[in-house]
Amino acid sequence: MSTAIKSAEDSHMKLVCRAHSNRELGDSEGRCPLSFVARALKEFTHCYPSSIMDPSELRMAIERFRILIIGRANAGKTTILQRVCKTRENPEIYNSAGKKIDPAVLMASRERGMHDIENEMVFRNNPRFVFHDSRGFEAGGQFEFDKAKAFIASRSKERSLSDRIHVIWYCIPMDEDSRSFTEAEVKFFSQCDTGSIPVIVLFTKFDALYDDEFAELISKGVSRKDAEALAPQHAKEAFANGPQLKLLYNHKGNQRPPKCHICLPDMDKDGADCGPLIERTAEILNDDTLKQLFVSTQRTTLELCMRYAVERSLVLHLDSTQAILSRKFGKSNSQIIEDLGKWFPRTTTTALIP
Repeated sequence: MSTAIKSAEDSHMKLVCRAHSNRELGDSEGRCPLSFVARALKEFTHCYPSSIMDPSELRMAIERFRILIIGRANAGKTTILQRVCKTRENPEIYNSAGKKIDPAVLMASRERGMHDIENEMVFRNNPRFVFHDSRGFEAGGQFEFDKAKAFIASRSKERSLSDRIHVIWYCIPMDEDSRSFTEAEVKFFSQCDTGSIPVIVLFTKFDALYDDEFAELISKGVSRKDAEALAPQHAKEAFANGPQLKLLYNHKGNQRPPKCHICLPDMDKDGADCGPLIERTAEILNDDTLKQLFVSTQRTTLELCMRYAVERSLVLHLDSTQAILSRKFGKSNSQIIEDLGKWFPRTTTTALIP
């Protein structure tokens, strides 16, 4: 038996012994209250590293996918989160103790320049996503930067996987007045150690670059109709060779460049597609548990759920060796269906194949 498993079992036994020995924890019949059972299960789960637990079991223990979104004011952060959660409603805000904050109180705090990065933003349409906002960090001041840096450092080392930040989305708007990197962005990518938390840069309002390319094409004699059709692709090509990406991925200036970046145009329009953001986020998650949690939490693209279910689960059952072992140890078709269903939003799967 491995040391990790032995340690976990020892911790579990201690919890059980405490439950039996402490009469005050139980009711008149000696049953433990749900609060203690929940805490015991949580502690027991945390004792097991992800390397020795099934990803689907860990996914059930973590429950929610936690994202830190960073960016300047008016970078389109809230709009992106609404698109991800497929809603137009504003999020509900909870403090670190889980108490809902009155919107009026929150607004008053913001007007006084106060903001708590520990607060959780949750959209009722998809409560399994939890967002933290670094509002105020864009000011570039040392206090705001130190606060965000401490939050990231603390959340990257949380013992509980459910309390860790699982990914960071850093928003940089590309409208005309905001295309240059600010001091806050330079400082973040050169000084902020995000540990194992992957960072994706979101170039928001990317459609603002289309106007420049449209004007350039018109000046070269291209018809308005053709210029309108060609402008998006020209903007992407010009941006790919532009100064922003060179600075962002310059290891001399930025010792901690992001995992990747994505360009997001037209997020404020009906039918906006945040599918590319969802796909890239899933791709850069190295931990299978977090990948499964994220894919099954998002509701933007069913195709993504299907692809990962096939690539990560179905292929194992189709493999000849795996199929033989499955039959030998009694793994039924219902188990295959259950494994596939773990990549989808919470549903009840029913085996139709005998």
